[in-house]
Amino acid sequence: MSNKPIHDRNGMTEQQFLQSYDAAIYARPSLTVDMLIFTVMDKEQENYRKLPEKSLQLLMIRRGEHPFLGQWALPGGFVSIHESIDDAAHRELKSETNIDNIYMEQLYTWGDVERDPRTRVISCSYMALVDRTSLNVQAGDDADDAKWFEVTYRVLQEKRTRLAEGYEIEKLIELRLFHPVETLSATVKITETAVGRTAKRTRSVVQSEGIAFDHAQMIVYAIERLRNKIEYTDIAFHLMPPLFTLSDLQQVYEVILGKELLAAAFRRKIADMVSETNEYTKDAGHRPSKLYRFRNFDL
Repeated sequence: MSNKPIHDRNGMTEQQFLQSYDAAIYARPSLTVDMLIFTVMDKEQENYRKLPEKSLQLLMIRRGEHPFLGQWALPGGFVSIHESIDDAAHRELKSETNIDNIYMEQLYTWGDVERDPRTRVISCSYMALVDRTSLNVQAGDDADDAKWFEVTYRVLQEKRTRLAEGYEIEKLIELRLFHPVETLSATVKITETAVGRTAKRTRSVVQSEGIAFDHAQMIVYAIERLRNKIEYTDIAFHLMPPLFTLSDLQQVYEVILGKELLAAAFRRKIADMVSETNEYTKDAGHRPSKLYRFRNFDL
């Protein structure tokens, strides 16, 4: 291969081009990261003899600055010019919630032009499913508070319309976030249009009470992705202790999927993922149940 410099149509080499390049030619949008940290926890029970019910929970922070002062948002912030997006996600999560050293995966990039009233902002969202009992959550940086909210997701309406060469499906999703002293809500519209071989899906926030920015859209999308992942990955085991009952594992699946499962069918589904032990639960007031472990824990 020749080492002779390659010239462009203006007769410039790459080195000459870069030396004269003016970055101000294009307006620069700001880049942020937003983190969706989910967990599954037992609800408080008045009767200790009753097996605890579980709920899907999401970590939110109360904004201590404009815009949306006092409203609740996902932990997040701006990416510095000299750091990677992944590094920014971990830095912001640590500074706003005190959570460190957890695995997060990139979820989606949000780029609607007017999604932030300050300026043109593009956000990269991340998602994690964690064991809340191992975390010491504390609000910091520009967050006034950080709390876990119980999350519910419900389809309010679904309408399908036939088009000349395809179809359109419109869904209205009700999102509600509960905390003992506060309830947040939003309605998100999802429109899926298919014409020929072209498909397009759009989302918009129809109504929002207490949830900042377009974060209701992010939460709805993350729940859908989480429900999809639990069907074909071992993500649910991130929430389980080393030893667990099949009933506890089934409850985790049901909470994330938002529906009840038949015990026999569920046990067939996860049979290859768990190993039976010779140990049993010893909870007072409950009949002993056999304990299992995730197969990856086997030596």
